[in-house]
Amino acid sequence: MALRLTSPAFEDGQPIPAKYTCNGSNISPPLEWDGAPPGTKSFVLICEDPDAPARTFRHWAVYNILPGRTLLPEGADAGTPTEPLGFGTNDFGKKRYGGPCPPPGHGTHHYHFKLAALNTAELKVPAEAGVAEVWETARPFVVAEAELVGTYER
Repeated sequence: MALRLTSPAFEDGQPIPAKYTCNGSNISPPLEWDGAPPGTKSFVLICEDPDAPARTFRHWAVYNILPGRTLLPEGADAGTPTEPLGFGTNDFGKKRYGGPCPPPGHGTHHYHFKLAALNTAELKVPAEAGVAEVWETARPFVVAEAELVGTYER
């Protein structure tokens, strides 16, 4: 089975509920995955919007997700003492999830949640690394990828 990323909050290609956007609670949606290949030592997850007016806008990066995990719950913005989660700096300048917030009247935007299974237990990135840097640092270690796309329009 291939790596698969889903959410109980929205289907692939469907609207992201307002609760997970800047017009709602602005918390991360629950995400679930299965099908990680043998040898997976960690996961990295990002969310980005390629429909932003100037350039791809990056909303979230979580890395050093333990290999036994199969989900991130709603509002997963901080690590726990038992888990070494790292967070990249998003394009809002925060080390947390920043929900969809396209310019009003700009049309439907597509938010790509990308999960990668890695063959390294620890992704070493600078503390101030942005989402793009986290993803690029992970690229040489990727053994499988999955994507879930949600839409949002204001």
